[in-house]
Amino acid sequence: MLVTGVARQLGGRFVRRIQRDPQVDRVIAVDAVPPEHHIGGADFVQADIRQPTIARVLAEYSVDTVVHMDVTGTALGSGSRTTVKETNVIGTMQLLGACQKSPTVKRLVVKSSTNVYGSAPRDPAVFTETTSPKSLPSGGFAKDTVEVEGYVRGFARRRPDVAVCVLRFANILGPSADSPLASYFSLPVLPTVFGYDPRLQFVHESDVIEVLRLASHDPQRGTLNSGTFNIAGDGVLLLSQCARRLGRPTVPLLLPALSWAGTAVRTLGVTDFSPEQLRLLTHGRVVATIQMCETLGYQPKYTTAETFADFAHSRGPGLLPPEALAGAVDRIAALPLLGGGHTPTQSAN
Repeated sequence: MLVTGVARQLGGRFVRRIQRDPQVDRVIAVDAVPPEHHIGGADFVQADIRQPTIARVLAEYSVDTVVHMDVTGTALGSGSRTTVKETNVIGTMQLLGACQKSPTVKRLVVKSSTNVYGSAPRDPAVFTETTSPKSLPSGGFAKDTVEVEGYVRGFARRRPDVAVCVLRFANILGPSADSPLASYFSLPVLPTVFGYDPRLQFVHESDVIEVLRLASHDPQRGTLNSGTFNIAGDGVLLLSQCARRLGRPTVPLLLPALSWAGTAVRTLGVTDFSPEQLRLLTHGRVVATIQMCETLGYQPKYTTAETFADFAHSRGPGLLPPEALAGAVDRIAALPLLGGGHTPTQSAN
């Protein structure tokens, strides 16, 4: 088995976990830079998947399963957004080209994102795997994932003998989460869009590892795990609920465009906070996970609320105690001036 993106914490955790599976004989861990964390007994190969050398790695080790985790929204170390996009898109193209020529590759698992659905005012209440987005993402990590999935579909048509599994993860959170949304929730004060309280879904990083493991091999049921699957914890949280549980105050801003927020959070140290992320914090996004449970056969151990609670605990207390903040918000919302408990917020979904 070959795993990409092992220099990141999530990739390193998966490599350490998959080595304990008796079905896995050998793990080849690949990244452009050496990981700073332990990867167990895996063989580390320093290779940039944007380069044709990845084909030689597949051939040298006679790889039969590829788990592509090097699709991400954040730069590693001092990397730039340009480097991230090149790794996501060009790197995936090179990797798929190498897999297409390899006679030994029989299974491909790709870490994708529910960002492919975008976030728009007229979105359906719940996205299924076959739902077409109302408007395709125009930039950032969301656009990268759309392009990546397009290349993966092309590969699946050219190599129908390879079992291809695409996992669309909801927003990944946990103690070691590294994403623009995790950075946003780590701010001391959360800027929000006035009049909106979006519904959000999360998946715990531990569930991410387990579902990747499940999708990477299934000898008893052959290629049943092929296909595209939404992966998320049960339930949803409103952005206002997230803020309360973090103990962080919000600053609702009323502006006609979303560009304000990008500038604001970048000033506060959150890099690459794309318009797609801002739309998520305006309109939200909820996906159905029936196929994950019934076809893939996985039930997440953490709900959306439990995932966020673990993340919040890892970030420490906010400026205000969550109980006091929740009580204050409820008392303000109950004032007659605000309609006796009916807040002016609305959900676009």
